[in-house]
Formats: sequence, C-alpha cells, structure tokens
Amino acid sequence: MFKNQIDLIHSLTDRQMIQQLYMTQTVLAAAGLAGSWLFLGDVLAPAEKLSVTLPALLSGIGLAGLAVAADYAVTNKVPAGWYDDGGVNEKLFRSCSIPHIALMAAIIAFTEEWLFRGVLQNEFGLLAASLTFSILHLRYLTKPLLFAMVTAVSLLIGLLYEMTDNLFAVMTAHFLIDFIFGIQIRVKYVNRGET
Repeated sequence: MFKNQIDLIHSLTDRQMIQQLYMTQTVLAAAGLAGSWLFLGDVLAPAEKLSVTLPALLSGIGLAGLAVAADYAVTNKVPAGWYDDGGVNEKLFRSCSIPHIALMAAIIAFTEEWLFRGVLQNEFGLLAASLTFSILHLRYLTKPLLFAMVTAVSLLIGLLYEMTDNLFAVMTAHFLIDFIFGIQIRVKYVNRGET
C-alpha cells in the first residue's frame, strides 16, 4: 500500500500535489463542520473557542519556536532517510511563492485545528485527537521518527489548547510550523538552482 502511495506521489506534478492538498483540506473542512454539528450541536460551535488575543498569539509563537528548534536538533543528528517523507512536502512547497506558502499554511492550520482541537479534542479528548491527527499523516506510518515527531507536535498542540482553551493559539502554532518548514523547503530548492 505505501509503495503504491509513493509511486503515485512521484507521478504527480507539483501543481497536482497542491491541488490534492486543497481537496484534502476541503474534505477536512467539511468534516470539521459536520463534526461540529454532530458532536457539538452547532456547525460553528468551535468558533466560540476562537479568540484573537495577545497571550494566545504569544503562546502559539512560543510553541512553534519550540517545535522548529526540536525538529532542527533531531534532523541534524539522524540520517536523512529517517525523516524523508517520500517527497510530499518538497512537492508541495518547492515551487510556491512565499505568499502561497503562507496561504497554504493558513488554510491547513485553520481547517485541521478546527477539526482536531475544536471538534475531536473537545468531544473525545487530547489523546484521541492527537493520535487521529498523526494516523491521518499516512506517509509517516512507515517512518518511526517522523511518526513520533508528528505525534509529539500534535500532543503539544493539544496541550496548548488545553491550557489556553483558545483555537487561535493552536492555529497560530500550526500555521507557523508549516510556514517555516515550507519556506525552508522552498529556500533549499532555490539554493540548489532548480527553480
């Protein structure tokens, strides 16, 4: 199954990968709205936990900084094959402009945190939401280090949500993590002269 997924990924163009990302996020957004209605009784219920405040912003920035620093420390100590995701992230970000990376990161952060924290964590708890998030990153299931890292970050984001009770904090953290990694991929690609 995983070999077929890797072959499919390699057969897609960058543009097709980005289209797949947007389709996946549309499905997750629909699941988030349906879950809001089904489990919380109101399609917009998680919005009650979305408050733009300075403490939420700062806590999201802090968690993102911690996650990026931890990733840097780990990935510089292990063989590259241990954290190779099969080229998915590179195909998603290498040809995008910085504003497009920001847009993708914002959409991902909003839809995924609405669903996983706003709905699933509120209804089923931190562990269930975090493990579901990790398992949905199918390409990481055969890479123990990547799976452990995505699970750890998901648990930390879930803990931040528990501490702040604010979706803005976790959306900020998720956005910054994806945005920073997206820019890193783009810069490496440009520096290799492959634009």
